[in-house]
Amino acid sequence: LIYGFMEPVTLLVLAFGLSFDSFAVSISSGLMLPRISFIKACIIAFSLAFFQAMMPMIGWLAGLTIRNQLAHLDHWIAFSLLALLGLKMIYESLKPEEHRSNFNPLKPAVLITMSLATSIDALIVGVSFAFLETPDTPLWMAILLPVLIIGSVTYIISMLGILFGKKAGDKLGKRMEMLGGLILIGIGVKILAEHLWL
Repeated sequence: LIYGFMEPVTLLVLAFGLSFDSFAVSISSGLMLPRISFIKACIIAFSLAFFQAMMPMIGWLAGLTIRNQLAHLDHWIAFSLLALLGLKMIYESLKPEEHRSNFNPLKPAVLITMSLATSIDALIVGVSFAFLETPDTPLWMAILLPVLIIGSVTYIISMLGILFGKKAGDKLGKRMEMLGGLILIGIGVKILAEHLWL
């Protein structure tokens, strides 16, 4: 991470880290709907990707309003947010799998609820974007590019998750959620190291 904007590779890694909770949910969707059509799978993946893409923008806008008051702590805030999110994902991955016999991801209420639930992390990451931005950072680099990449990666990962759910079972989803948590913590450490020592 370079101060003011995110390197494309780092941004891609972040997007993958954020998408692993959507991946886990997609696997569950594939398990519950083994005969799901391609169009219906696209609907689930689009909903997950849309919320995952919009939440960073909302968080970024919220972060801009408080950035000036906390500018001297920006790298610590970004590190803390990402580390806490990573630990939360790891903790969730260690919980016993809940019984989901009545889980139907195609019901609008269920689809919106799981899309919101899996995108809260992205909302908080959006706040960190505001603290990492500099005055000369162009808008497309500050938030538009991250939104595009996060949404696209989540869509692809969600489609793969539905496919895997039909074949591989839900244990893979939990492992991916743990990996996503480790990735977020790693990015947080990278931000802190580059601001303090590089």
